[in-house]
Amino acid sequence: QVHLAESGGGLVQAGGSLRLSCATSGLTFSRYSMGWFRQAPGKEREFVAAISRSGGDTLYADSVKGRFTISRDNGKNTVNLQMTSLKLEDTATYFCGAGRAYLGTRMSFYDYWGQGTQVTVSS
Repeated sequence: QVHLAESGGGLVQAGGSLRLSCATSGLTFSRYSMGWFRQAPGKEREFVAAISRSGGDTLYADSVKGRFTISRDNGKNTVNLQMTSLKLEDTATYFCGAGRAYLGTRMSFYDYWGQGTQVTVSS
């Protein structure tokens, strides 16, 4: 059974940093591209970042480029999202996904999802 579990969310002041992690089990992790998406209240889930199976290629939404960094550890079956210079508009529930598509930016490219972790940025 495939399981993805996000952690690391919390309350942070604007300008601060957080590191999200997504632990996976039940899948051959190195065969999946991994992505982070987020969903704010009343809004659709949106793409944040993706990383290729080897970790050699990454892709970011324009809104987070230069502030967020996605990384993965294929030995530990985890993917991380380092978030810096956080803004109020980064407040959302963050989800990790695993998919076969290369650097997918659409939810439909992902086969498995975690339950999400809440990130709240305060002023």
